Amino acid sequence: MTDTRWLDHRRQRAWRGYVAMQAQLQAQLNRELQADSGMSLADFDVLVALTDRADVQMRVRELAEALQWEKSRLSHHLARMERRGLVERRDCPDDARGAFVILTADGRRAIERAAPAHVDAVRSLVFDGLDPEQVDTLACIAETVLSRIRSRPRLGPQVHRGGHRT
Repeated sequence: MTDTRWLDHRRQRAWRGYVAMQAQLQAQLNRELQADSGMSLADFDVLVALTDRADVQMRVRELAEALQWEKSRLSHHLARMERRGLVERRDCPDDARGAFVILTADGRRAIERAAPAHVDAVRSLVFDGLDPEQVDTLACIAETVLSRIRSRPRLGPQVHRGGHRT
């Protein structure tokens, strides 16, 4: 067994602050989006992923990867969004096991209505409280951490690491 490199006070403060900030920010954005548009943050994330593409359709597995969601979570969520007319699923003609998720006209209208209030909330909660240097630092930190995550080997869903936070 290797020696654990525990976080010192400074790093633990930063980590726990980040974890609390991320959880509270997601919860607040979800509440505000729900109140403003009746849409969940998860709905919004799916619709953003689809509208970021020119052809507004995406393979289910690509969407799961883009959102970093398990396939079962995405499947259940897409079923709820389909019932509300925001997306459609269509079989992939060249892959019997594959399917496409397609943005509907109602889905496009829903995200176009929700986006202005959502971006106002993001500005208000995050960016209006930061100076330009802090915005650049936040971007740099995010890019550095994301790069480190991408450079690590991917673990399958059956692999679980310790269930406690540091």
